[in-house]
Amino acid sequence: MGEVSLDDIQLALVPVSKKSVSVYKSVVILYKSIFRSAMESRIIDHNPTIYLTTKGGGVPQEDRQALTDEQVERLLDAIRGLPPYVFVMIGLYAGLRREEILALQWDSVYLDTDTPYLTVRRAWHTEHNRPVILDELKTKAAERNIPLPVCLAECLKKAKEESTSDYVVANRDGEPLSYTQFKRLWQYIVTRTVKERSYYRYEDGKRIKHTVTPVLGEKAAHNGKVIYSLDFDVTPHQLRHTYITNLIHASVDPKTVQYLAGHESSKITMDIYAKVKYNRPDELVRSMSCAFASWEAAQE
Repeated sequence: MGEVSLDDIQLALVPVSKKSVSVYKSVVILYKSIFRSAMESRIIDHNPTIYLTTKGGGVPQEDRQALTDEQVERLLDAIRGLPPYVFVMIGLYAGLRREEILALQWDSVYLDTDTPYLTVRRAWHTEHNRPVILDELKTKAAERNIPLPVCLAECLKKAKEESTSDYVVANRDGEPLSYTQFKRLWQYIVTRTVKERSYYRYEDGKRIKHTVTPVLGEKAAHNGKVIYSLDFDVTPHQLRHTYITNLIHASVDPKTVQYLAGHESSKITMDIYAKVKYNRPDELVRSMSCAFASWEAAQE
């Protein structure tokens, strides 16, 4: 470690700089923590990361867009009765992160109370494609109680009646999903979009690339049960962003939004709140009118 220079670390960060800003920042912080600990333990005499910064590193992410009410309806219609339906419902109407949904067990879902709710207290991640369920969450803010709207409560009651697993979203053996199994689960949605995609097939011993260009409303050529009904992309995090957006448009106060979203920092909530609340001209005009009315009243 004593031979590592700042140039060495910056060279190692080149591949990471092509990732998102948050990933780049996390890796830089990790490097700085490692070498700071080495200094404190007197393993090295000089810390090469002392002038290392996160500025300018990583690729900025595009602003996330929430699904519209019409898109939500079309998405749910497209996958009703299919494996990802419960996952999508929880994302849309409880706002859980992917790792929180995949770790959710029935002992954390309370459906027989006057006000049904669920508790977030576990997290899912994978090691070598194998699921690992953690009882300790990344932050204290992630542990929270989420009230369930009627549509989600009814969905979960039906799912629980049919379930033979401790997990709300499980594989055929009743175990939590592996990363590969989750990707397969999400493919039910991807295959119903009109997004162009490619696949390879061996023909006469040669690997041939085929491109599929789906047409909205048509059936898949090799699977008549699949109809291309979604002309928009959907990501797991987009479900959560839609939930948070709907809370804001319902005039839920920022502190409550922060709690329900499990945000550790109010800055995260307020950044989203500012972009969502005032991206509509009518909302901005209404807020300005209220502000000026209060100012005018004070002057009289």
